[in-house]
Amino acid sequence: MKTLRFWYPQQKDYAAALASTLLTPFSCFFKTGTRLRRVFAKPYRSRVPVICIGNVVVGGAGKTPTCLALAKILKKRGHKPCFVTRGYGGKGVSTCVDLALHSAEDVGDEALLLAAAAPTWAGRDRAAAARQAENYGSLILMDDGLQNPHITKTVSLLVVDGDVGIGNGRVIPAGPLRETFAEALKKIHAMIIIGENDRQNLTTRAKVPVFRARLQPDVPRGFPRDSRFVAFAGIARPEKFFATARSLALDLAEVCAFPDHYVFSEADIDALRLKAEEQGARLLTTEKDAARLPPSFRTEVIVLPVALVFDDAGAQDALARLIEERCG
Repeated sequence: MKTLRFWYPQQKDYAAALASTLLTPFSCFFKTGTRLRRVFAKPYRSRVPVICIGNVVVGGAGKTPTCLALAKILKKRGHKPCFVTRGYGGKGVSTCVDLALHSAEDVGDEALLLAAAAPTWAGRDRAAAARQAENYGSLILMDDGLQNPHITKTVSLLVVDGDVGIGNGRVIPAGPLRETFAEALKKIHAMIIIGENDRQNLTTRAKVPVFRARLQPDVPRGFPRDSRFVAFAGIARPEKFFATARSLALDLAEVCAFPDHYVFSEADIDALRLKAEEQGARLLTTEKDAARLPPSFRTEVIVLPVALVFDDAGAQDALARLIEERCG
């Protein structure tokens, strides 16, 4: 679902408040549907622990970078993690992701990023994906799925973008929430707030451990810092990527924002090429966007990766111990 402007009002916006209020009755239908889905579900219990890294809002909050960071931490502690993801933008069939065979069109962009780090299964039916994945790892890291009732979670972690929090705090379509924040808090074992801010003071509402982390550039060797760039991104909040690029003092001649998980057409590619040529610049994008580009165009684009880093090693170890204790 596309993020709506009035979900995240920057200040008192009476028009936005009115739009949200008018849609509130429809939120009741969404809540009812979610509860009925939960009542009639028969959740699958995997033979290995399932750690769910989810969020409560529509769109990105940093789940995939969190999954990758946790996999790295848990590997160092002797575990063998594998990933399960819905594969948004893919074909939806439960698939063991093969980087040599699959594209974002097959399994989604996030699945490709995960598969570069550990064995990954993508599919709309997460229970089916877990049945396959449990044979290849000592635990499953599930990217998203906090609201999915079809699989039993051993540990549930809530990821929150501290800059925007939970928006106006209302449920779809009146707001960005998949369920009320209070409902989400009842089912989680820890919360991870990403970014330097906690603008809505969500930490004070949590009755579980809260960990702070941030996304920072993971600049590859040989990155052309002195170049001029036309930056483009089709993620939940493209401005975050542009801000990250500027934090490195990169010269951004122009920025181009696209919707989340955007599929770039030939016309888009031609337009981006033209912008770069006119500006005497190189094209710059995210890892997720690069995964959705045609291979022939990807070679023309510079990629700026980001990685999730916990604020201190103590927090990182504490979260790992919490997971291990819950997993027995």
